[in-house]
This record gives sequence, C-alpha cells and structure tokens, in this order.
Amino acid sequence: MKKKLSVWLLWPFTVFLLGVWHLLDVQASVTETGHCWLYGWYGGLFFVSLAMLIGMGTLLFGKKWEKSGDISGEPGEKMVSGKENRKLPGLFFGTVMCLGILYMMVLAPLSAPDEVSHYISAYKLSNCFLGLPAADEDGYIYVRAEDDWLEDVNQEFRDWKEKSRQEALDGESGENDAGKPIILGQTLKEETYVAIHNRRAVSEQSAEPSADSESTKESTSTGDSIGMDSSVKTAGLRVSRQPSVRTTPLAYMPQALGFTLARILGLNSIALLYLGRFFNLLLFAAVGALTIKRLPFGKNVFFGVSILPMSLHLAASLSYDVVILAFTGYFTAVCLDLAYKAETVKVGDVIALAVVMAVMGPCKMVYGAIAGFCLLVPVRKFGNFGKWMLSAAAVLGSFLAAMAVVNLRTVAMYTQESDSYVAWAEEAGYSFAELIHQPVRVLQLFYNTISWQGESLYSGILGESLGNRDPVLNTPYVIILVLTACLVLLALKKPGEEIFMKIKDRLWIWFICLVIFGALMFSMLLAWTPKSSNMVQGVQGRYMLPLLPVFLFTLKNQKVIRTGTDDRLILYTMMAADVYVILRIFAVVCLRL
Repeated sequence: MKKKLSVWLLWPFTVFLLGVWHLLDVQASVTETGHCWLYGWYGGLFFVSLAMLIGMGTLLFGKKWEKSGDISGEPGEKMVSGKENRKLPGLFFGTVMCLGILYMMVLAPLSAPDEVSHYISAYKLSNCFLGLPAADEDGYIYVRAEDDWLEDVNQEFRDWKEKSRQEALDGESGENDAGKPIILGQTLKEETYVAIHNRRAVSEQSAEPSADSESTKESTSTGDSIGMDSSVKTAGLRVSRQPSVRTTPLAYMPQALGFTLARILGLNSIALLYLGRFFNLLLFAAVGALTIKRLPFGKNVFFGVSILPMSLHLAASLSYDVVILAFTGYFTAVCLDLAYKAETVKVGDVIALAVVMAVMGPCKMVYGAIAGFCLLVPVRKFGNFGKWMLSAAAVLGSFLAAMAVVNLRTVAMYTQESDSYVAWAEEAGYSFAELIHQPVRVLQLFYNTISWQGESLYSGILGESLGNRDPVLNTPYVIILVLTACLVLLALKKPGEEIFMKIKDRLWIWFICLVIFGALMFSMLLAWTPKSSNMVQGVQGRYMLPLLPVFLFTLKNQKVIRTGTDDRLILYTMMAADVYVILRIFAVVCLRL
C-alpha cells in the first residue's frame, strides 16, 4: 500500500510543478494587458484541478476501493454481476463530470468544431419548447436580442439582415468589404476570456434594443430593423446569421433543454451557453455509465477512451458528436453483452438497439454500419430464425426510417447532381457518378490521405488539436504517446483473464471499422474535396473516436499478457494528463493577445 501511495502521489506533485511553471505564462499576459483577474481565474482552476486529482487518487487507491476489486483488474477482469461492479459506473460518471466541467470552463463556449452551428440548431429547438417561432420567413433562427452579441462580439453587424437586403438591392456587398463578424470563441484568445469576464456589460449593451423593441413593438421600424413582423411572440428577438444543421432534432435535446431552462430563469448569454453544455456533458456521462454497466468486458478500456482530451472536449461542448459518441458506445455494449454474456435476447434489448439507431444514425449516416455488430449475436439466442429476422428488421428499419425522414433530401442531392461545387475552395468538386466510375482515382486519394495525414489523423483521435481545430490548443505530443501507451496497456490481457472474442468476431469488427472509415473518407471526398486536391480534404481523427473502444477490445490476445501494472494507476495517469492539458491550454490562451 505504501508503495502504491508513493507512486500515485507523483502525479499530483508533477502537475503542481507544471501548474506553477505555466503561472509564468499567465503572469506575462497580465503584465502586457493589466488583466489581474486572470490570476484569480488560473488560481481557481489550478487548485480545483489539483484537489480533484488528489481526491480521485485517494478514492482509487483507498482500502475500500482496493478491497472491492472493481477496477484493479487483479487477478483479472471477469464477467461479474452488477452488484460486484456497481462502483465503477459511479466512478466513471463522477470523473467525466469533473474533468468535463474543467474542459468546459477553459475551452470557451462556441470554440469547439462547428459549435456555432450546433448552438443555433439547439436554439431553434429551444424556441419550439417555449412556444416561440423557430425561424423567420427566410429561415433565419430567432434568438434573444441579448444573445445577439455572441455572433458579433464587437457589435458591428447588429442590423446585418436589413443591411444585406439593402446592399443587395443596390448591387453591393458591404459585409464582404467590412469582413465577417467576430464570433465568441471561434478563435480562442485572451480577448475571449475578456469578453466572458465582461459579460454583464456586454449583455446589457446588447439587451438595450430588446427593451426598445418591447416598448415599440407595434411600430413598423422595429420589425424592419431586425427582419421580423411586429407580433408579440417575436418582440425582443433577433435573427441569427448562422445556418442550422440539417439533422434529427433529437441530437440537440440536452442542449436545448439547457437553453430553455436558462431562458426561463432569465440567465444571461454566457450562462445559457454553459447550461446547454452542461446538459450535453450530463448525457455523455450518464449514457457512458450505463455503457460500462452493460459491457461484459473491456470496461476500463471504455473508461480510458472516454477521458481522452478529445472525448472530454467534445462532451463538454454543444456538439451533436456527444450523441454519436454516447450511443455508439451503448449500442456496442448491448451487442457485446448479448453476444458473450446474456443467455437470451429480450424484446427490450431489440427496442434499445432500434431506438439508438433511430436517434444516432441520422447525425452521421456512415455510423449506421455499426448495425453490423448485431451479427455478433448468435441466432440461437433469439429463439429461432424468424425472431432473428424480425429483430434485424426492427433495428435496420428504424435506421432507414430515420434516414428517410431526416436525410433523404441530402442523399438525393449528392447522388443525383451531375455537377458539384466546393464552396470553401471556390472550385469544382466530384459528383457521385464521377467517383463511382473512377475507383482507381478514389483509391489513390485514399492512399495519399493515409500516407500524408495518417499520423495527424491518429493524433486527432486522442486530442492533437482542440478548440476549433486550433493547432495551438493542442495536446503535447509526449502526452499523446503517454495516452497511447495507457490505452494499449488497458487493452492487453491480464493474468487469469478469460478471452471471449473469437478470431472470426475480431475480423468482423475490423471489417465494420474499415467500412465506416472508408465511408467517412468517401463522404468527405464527395462533399468537401475539390478536384485540384491530391488527397481527401476535411477528414478528422475525431470521426473515428466512436469506434476506438471496440477496436481496442480486439487487441486482447493470449500471446501478450500484461503483469505488474494496476488498471487504477493507468487510468489515474490519464486523469493527470487531462489536468495538465487543461492548465496548459488556459496558459496558452492567455498568451494569445
């Protein structure tokens, strides 16, 4: 026990030293800007993070936990009952919530990939919850006037819609000449923290038109200035400039619930964003705990993947990736449980799989291939072949039905168009027909992408570039290597551990992963890659994150056996790495003046 204590205490001590070191970066920022309150922010973050890390260490390496054997993996992970394993889901939930909140506070709202589009999509659903019009006649989403500044921090485009209309009539494009509005957190800098720190003043400034509109809501001038009619329901609202995401509204339920609660309570813009993020994180942690409870093996592997910087970064955002990560994990857990532990397949299991496919599938269609994991379950567990067919039809049918309702137009657009145009590159792209008739060209682009970007894609799975794919807000490469080693160690067989996965099951899982990866590459080739490019554009490592746990499950074998390393110490190492990444990112942001 003393030896273990001496080992795990090294991590809080190391984090303490590194935290003190990065205080110098914060000091440099304060010296340049005079924003002394950054000391308070960093100090609070530093001590809360360190206290959390020490608390987790005390819990993990305490006598009570050691006697429970839930996570140590000694003498080996077994297929245990819920009573024997009841502590691990709770530990997972608490760890994810604590670390996620820290990531949430450091990586400011709207700083995650595509988060501004997810924000406005959740806002649209929140309008529906409150019985308000979701969008105006042109499809622009209504937002509170006091939230308008989030999309225009400097308040230079307050009358954007009316201005654009008038300039269009005059044959001008003033917005292009003046530049785009600054959106909160899109490029995470010290000034982003300043905007959040001064949120009251900003909110009051942006809310002034709302008060004016309330008093003059019957006048036509109010409706003209913000592109709305003068109805009571739209009084005090503005229109967003951001496009919403065309997907199932179920992907934005937690975020929208957070927004709705914030609006009912009269909270300001920043509180609204954080509450939406918190509900999204809560979903990730809750579904993850259920996943760990349901997994017949590999619980600690799933735990480790869930606390990667990229996982927590996404979980603590407004992104619908949270739904994808959470539900692909749960779907996989149910399939593995039915395949290797359960005696029979129950109706509730089939319903659960069907619901997951209906909710998660439309978010990113390519993940629908995980339905293939159902084939791991022996037919005999369904009772007979007829029940197996009926169950398969229910799961696959729910996915296809959801796709037809949500994504039919998108699929038709990409498959039927003879010409394609990639807006970001301002160049011609590939059509579906062109790619189908040029398989060699497709394979060449795939090969080039893997050859030139393979290392970056892998690092991106773990957390190479956080924020809005910001290379400055990165997880240091040495930490990437440490996290890689931790995941591999967690995946290896321990003494006395039984291996349940057969070679044919491993091959099938690898095939499904390959199919999804190929589909991801093909979709980005079709939608995001100009013809002038020699590789597929837009592919990100995080897209493969949902498949990382099940892939790691397949690495366990009889030839390589891990001894002498406690799973608790491995997971604790990953927690310490997260805390260091959090402190470092805050210091880096402070330096970006």
